[in-house]
This record gives sequence, C-alpha cells and structure tokens, in this order.
Amino acid sequence: MSTLKSKYYTRTAQLLHWIMAVIFIIVWLIGFYSGNFLSYEIDGPLKGNVITLHKNIATILIFLLVIRILWRYTHPAPELPITMSPIMKKFAHFGHLTLYLMLIALPLTGCLFSWSAGHPVPVIYLFEIPRLIQNNPELLAVVKPLHIYFSWFAGILIVGHTVAALKHHIIDKDNVLRSMIKSK
Repeated sequence: MSTLKSKYYTRTAQLLHWIMAVIFIIVWLIGFYSGNFLSYEIDGPLKGNVITLHKNIATILIFLLVIRILWRYTHPAPELPITMSPIMKKFAHFGHLTLYLMLIALPLTGCLFSWSAGHPVPVIYLFEIPRLIQNNPELLAVVKPLHIYFSWFAGILIVGHTVAALKHHIIDKDNVLRSMIKSK
C-alpha cells in the first residue's frame, strides 16, 4: 500500500468513479421511470422489460464496487484542501462513506426485492446472480420500500455530492474536482 498521497486520484480510481456515476444515474432514471410512469395494468410487458433492463445494468455496480473498494483500500485518496475546516472535512468523509454504504445497500435490497418477489437477478443479459432466497412475501414487504427509500436518499446524496464538487471548483477554486478529472 502506497503511503505517499498525490493531489489526484489514480486514473483507475477516476475511471471507476465516472463509470459508476454514469451507470448509477442511468439505473436511477430507469428505476424512477418504471416506478412512477409505468404500471403492470396498462404497460405490463413494457414495465417488465424496463425493470429487467434496470436490473441488468444495476448489477454491474456490484462488481465494480468490489473492485473500487479494493482499489481505494490500496490507493489512498488525495488530501482534502488545507483551506477546508476540520468540520467540513468530517462532513466530506461522512458523505463519501454514506455514498459507499448506499452503493452497497441499493444492490443488496434490489437483489432481495427481486428474489423475494420470485424474480431473477440478471447481470448484463449474460447470467443471473444465484438466488439466495425463494419467494418471500414477508421479506418483500420490508425490502421493497427500503429499496425505494434508499434510492431516493442515494439520489439526494448524488445531487449533494455534485453540488459540493461544483462549489469546490467554482467558488473555492481548489483542487477537489480536478483531483477526480486530471492526472499527474
């Protein structure tokens, strides 16, 4: 594990961040669309296809998250600007930790949601994640709303994360956003 900290994230960390961000936003929008604008009564097959698309893309995040966590563990993040107050640094670390927790909680509740409703969890139309549980209406009653609440919370976190990055770049004029875009 490297002990020297750069002003920039590694190119691998940057790629993982931006690929996961794009996938997350696409999956979130697909989930939002299927949950709010489609119904099984009116759009049955379309809704099923849209949800299947949502799952096929979302499951990619599980695999990327494992790689990202391992990479982050072995490649430290750049130091936050010295101009940031200690309390703001704590908020930044808490925000990042919360984002990682949501990146774990959403796929976990999504898988449990699918399995407990008797549906598979496909991965980019190539294979399925093996079922860990069978149909379970009692569990479904818990994980379905959890998945929905977590998705809203994660969406709010992503907006906050984006606003904070733009604030650092436009107002503070520090290296925070550049550290995730540029390299050495």
